[in-house]
Amino acid sequence: MGSDHTRVSVDIGGTFTDLVVERDGELRLVKSPTVPGDPVQGIMNALELAADGVPLAEFLGGVESFVHATTRGLNAVLTGDVARTALLTTQGHPDILLLREGGRPDPFDFTIPFPEPYVPRSLTFEVAERLTSTGAVLQPLDLAELERTCSRLLDAEVEAVAVCLLWATVNPVHEIQAGEVLARRLPGVPVTLSHVINPSLREYRRASGAAIDASIKPLMTDYVGSLTSRLTEAGLTGRVLMVTSMGGVVDVRDAAEKPILTINSGPSMAPVAGRAYATADLAAETVIVADAGGTTYDVTLVRRGEIPSARAAWVGGEITGHLTGLPSIDVKSVGAGGGSLAWVDSGGLLHIGPGSAGAVPGPACYGRGGTRATVTDAALVLGYLDAEKFSGGAMQLDREAAATAVTKDVGEPLGLDPVGAAAAILELTTEQMVRAIEEITLQQGIDPSGAVLVGGGGAAGLNAVAVARRLGCARLVIPAAGAALAAAGSLMSDLTAVYTATVPTTTRAFDADRVNAALKELSARCQGFAERADGAATVTLFAEARYPQQIWELEVPLRVEAFSARSEVADFAADFHEVHQQILGITDPDSPVEVITWGARVRVALRESAGSLTTRVPGGTASSRHAYVHGEGMADVPVRPLGSITPGEVVAGPLLVESPFTTVVVPDRSTGTLSDSGSLIIDPEASHV
Repeated sequence: MGSDHTRVSVDIGGTFTDLVVERDGELRLVKSPTVPGDPVQGIMNALELAADGVPLAEFLGGVESFVHATTRGLNAVLTGDVARTALLTTQGHPDILLLREGGRPDPFDFTIPFPEPYVPRSLTFEVAERLTSTGAVLQPLDLAELERTCSRLLDAEVEAVAVCLLWATVNPVHEIQAGEVLARRLPGVPVTLSHVINPSLREYRRASGAAIDASIKPLMTDYVGSLTSRLTEAGLTGRVLMVTSMGGVVDVRDAAEKPILTINSGPSMAPVAGRAYATADLAAETVIVADAGGTTYDVTLVRRGEIPSARAAWVGGEITGHLTGLPSIDVKSVGAGGGSLAWVDSGGLLHIGPGSAGAVPGPACYGRGGTRATVTDAALVLGYLDAEKFSGGAMQLDREAAATAVTKDVGEPLGLDPVGAAAAILELTTEQMVRAIEEITLQQGIDPSGAVLVGGGGAAGLNAVAVARRLGCARLVIPAAGAALAAAGSLMSDLTAVYTATVPTTTRAFDADRVNAALKELSARCQGFAERADGAATVTLFAEARYPQQIWELEVPLRVEAFSARSEVADFAADFHEVHQQILGITDPDSPVEVITWGARVRVALRESAGSLTTRVPGGTASSRHAYVHGEGMADVPVRPLGSITPGEVVAGPLLVESPFTTVVVPDRSTGTLSDSGSLIIDPEASHV
């Protein structure tokens, strides 16, 4: 089983730990229940299944790289289970995290309390120092006072420290000095300097990102240490990589040093895989990637082949949560996963989520103590799931427990029989999924009917066709690796890093010397990254620019590595005007362009080619199962194993297509064919009368 060309990726979800093995261009999927108390043990359990009878040490000995996506840091921030963190700010500016950036999601809803600062005032300490906006030292750092502050930090028993001083992005000298003092006085206490994590002029974003990063450093350092040591002890000799929020991967040591990079790593990889399959199977440029997991339904819109990114990700609710200050792949999530709870309120209205049964106790049908109805329970009642061979045969489901839960939580309050209640649960789940997709398409002026829908995640097949029908999508792609779409995406990503420098200037008074010096330094940092990564690098330079007095910047790629002529500055201004027109619909070509930040993005390919997307799926024989057919009720429905369908063969609904970790419900009027990569491509409204 071991091979020099074997790569493994893992994605820990709320219910299942997904593992994908790539060997000689083929993908193989493994799922194992997540172990909330010890996520690494869940990974080890999945690896044992992946070894498939081969000694684990022998299997891991042939693994070239191990790629891991985790929501451990994200969950810690959401639950507040983080280190006791202190914040050091410039004297006179202790309320950066309290004042935030202003705004309310609903200005007339006064029931929403003002968010508490991420670090309380009791753990916020002011530092006597001051720089000017040009980086000149106005007031030197008071080292004697900083020593006294360190004594207060020791008395407060802080476990991490974040430092955010004014104008540190222009001149980091005082932050660097403060970091040296803290390292000496508080040995073993992790410190995050804001100019290292996010050299942004916006104080709240910089302070918030530094505070979040510092607060999860102890947790993530322990987690990474446990992960790497246990994998090494088990026999892994290959490289360990961590997924970032921007859809790339970094070395596990970099992830431990800057854990905020991984905070949204869980959902970031599904769009990477979804785009790859939609491109390979249908050459599509407008793609809706949907990942239906155990807890959430994550959706992303890919336009012109580009995966969108949010300029700064929120942890928790937008505006009411906490801002990472760093870009992240733009993913919208709703509570409509396989483990989402179904319940009826006092007014007789059915709801799905946002609560989830998770991995423990899980849906009622898992037989682990869960008693509340979930989407998975409804699917089992409707006959969509094989109770004897669930999750590749690793689990057996309890039909009676599912029917009891669905009846108690939904059927009795609404006066429906178990089948009617289960059908109502699936229909409402479909509507919630459709609403989530409409928010990212219609609100951006995109007609979803012109897009290809990619259905990923273990629960995707249950109503992916129904979602495609409601949206009017002409094609639906269900990748064979779709049940572990995020884990598959991890194998398609490269080592990436982004470096930025703050050098304000305008196109009318362009400071070419300072800009070129910054670009040279950024390129050197990219080259250093490539040398550490031991690979050939692709470097892209960009600027974050705006019209004077605008609030937000737009990213503009640079045509040159350095500005040597006035015409090159004019070309850059023209490029900005064009980007502004594309994104905002207006432009002012006579206005100067103001640049705040210069940046460099480096990408190092982990292998020479993207390899094959082909997924190996075991065959099987056709059968039938008593399942729900819309408009008819329960009836005998044909069942086809995905591995038994040959490329080019047309299958018609009503039909259940089963792979080891998901079931695709193909309703009446729909047809499907198998692509060369193993994806099931469905026409939701085909006529085959």
